[in-house]
Amino acid sequence: MDDAEAGAFTVETWTTTADRSRLLAPRRGRPENSDRPADAVLDVRPAERHQVIDGFGFALTGGSAELIRGLAPDDRKALLIELFSTLGGGIGISLLRIGIGATDLSRTAFSLDDCPPGETDPELTRFSLDAGDADVVPLLKEILAIGPGVRVLATPWSAPPWMKTNGSFVAGSLRPECYRSYAAYLVAFVRGMRARGIPVVALTPQNEPLNVKNEPSMIMTAAEQAAFIGDHLGPALRDAGLGDVELFCHDHNCDRPDYPLAVLADPRAKTFVSGVAWHLYAGTPDVLGTVAARHPGLKMYLTEQWVGDDGSFGGDLAWHVRNVLVGTIRNGGRAVLEWNLAGDPAHGPHTPRGSAHCVGALTIDGADIVRNVSYYVIAHLARFVPPGSVRVFSTAVEALPNVAFATPDGRLVLLVLNDRGEETRFDIRCDGRTARQTLAAGAVATCVWPAAAGRSAVGA
Repeated sequence: MDDAEAGAFTVETWTTTADRSRLLAPRRGRPENSDRPADAVLDVRPAERHQVIDGFGFALTGGSAELIRGLAPDDRKALLIELFSTLGGGIGISLLRIGIGATDLSRTAFSLDDCPPGETDPELTRFSLDAGDADVVPLLKEILAIGPGVRVLATPWSAPPWMKTNGSFVAGSLRPECYRSYAAYLVAFVRGMRARGIPVVALTPQNEPLNVKNEPSMIMTAAEQAAFIGDHLGPALRDAGLGDVELFCHDHNCDRPDYPLAVLADPRAKTFVSGVAWHLYAGTPDVLGTVAARHPGLKMYLTEQWVGDDGSFGGDLAWHVRNVLVGTIRNGGRAVLEWNLAGDPAHGPHTPRGSAHCVGALTIDGADIVRNVSYYVIAHLARFVPPGSVRVFSTAVEALPNVAFATPDGRLVLLVLNDRGEETRFDIRCDGRTARQTLAAGAVATCVWPAAAGRSAVGA
């Protein structure tokens, strides 16, 4: 009797455990036979469809680009294939976030149009894409040769200091008389990157606009962001023939939904806004659903979440899967980006006032590469859920946070975290068939199986 006749089906499962004994390790087999009832049943209903998925990935900071470019050519190519290829064992990263100018994980603070103190450049005669992080563009070109479908979201951490009220890379606000020049600065960046073959498809106007402590940083209130988008940046992109660039507002924490709601309340700004970018250093992911419900059709992206150096592999794995993946996607998230692709053993490079406690997805020490927890967090979805996949219904179980997808190539994918504190047996029930799975306490599993006949395509 085959699986279909028995009312069962075979699932391929990739598992990561809290003790690291299994790290995205595959297992394939017939459903388990047991007289013991399942601890839980997870129904997956492919016909009940929600948002389209745009991608999963990391921030490619200047520091991470420097470290990866420092590898020997053969080692670097092998790593980039592992990260960006959709074939073989590649994890298929499909989305990257880069800085416009320096991020706090660049060696120094810089903009693309710096001037000596007391000088200004409103016509951007000093603008140069070659300022600062010299490894980002060359590395992006290598990445795109391996993963030509990778898309790029770009974000400034600060305007050039001469445009700001305090003349500094830290804090300060954009001077109103510089709004036009700053919009032109961002347009010049997109044009220049596209001319170099880098597909910048989305922008946010400011990273963490309420964070005054980072280096670089810049304050931008919701009213200022609305005015900048509605009166300057949106029209400048449109007039430059770059109306296809998506603008995401906010780009800060989930405890301040009032910020994007205020931006979206401005009709001029809303005309140009494609979505809202979120971080999860404060607040809870349910606010994505709250804002999405008030503004249907706008995209919700989780654009940053770090792993600090004071946690544990198992604790960080569970928290990020529960909140960053399951929490945001169940609340309408279409993309998830973890913070920083690579760091060194001292969690650098970083600016003098940038964070010295961020653990990259990779730790690179000379030729040695260590894969850290956020690598596995993203890999558990990026490898199996390509852009164009659709989230489908799956049963919400508090002790088994989960989320399910239908992919364009005819597969169903279920991500599950065992948050029960003990080994758990659960049944996946789909299209009248059942597969029994066993998952260790604190472990994460990605379960993959073919869609039933008639449901083989995302559009079916």
